[in-house]
Amino acid sequence: MLKVVLDTNIFVSSLLVKAGLPAQILDAWRERRYLLIVSPAIIAETRATLDYPRIRRKYAITDEDVEQLVTLLERDALLVPGDADVAGAIPEDPADEMVLACAVDAQADVIVSGDRHLLDTDSYRSIPILTVRQFLERLETDSPESTAAN
Repeated sequence: MLKVVLDTNIFVSSLLVKAGLPAQILDAWRERRYLLIVSPAIIAETRATLDYPRIRRKYAITDEDVEQLVTLLERDALLVPGDADVAGAIPEDPADEMVLACAVDAQADVIVSGDRHLLDTDSYRSIPILTVRQFLERLETDSPESTAAN
């Protein structure tokens, strides 16, 4: 099964726009179409971002929404330490390196992000970094239904 690390912005966007492409990625995970990998740092950043007062006001995110997402990640995703040494990989935004560390620890097959610093990297230690749309297209191509049709 495909092992995937999602950047924090995917989790946040999935709650902000429930019918958007990031939400479709989370739906595909709930359908067990790939194995989601997270680290404590990714979960903590997701929680912190969703706690920003401006996000709470603009999108009507509740404590319950945040807790449901965090509980789901802690319970159903594969948790890795995310402490691989990736220092200096993204000098423009070292905070993004937690995503790379998680992917390296998990020996992930792909990273999905909307962050330009990660996307500009293209891949890290042979792990491709894809946009949301690229990943959804890959899921469609790799799905059993599409292979059966060929």
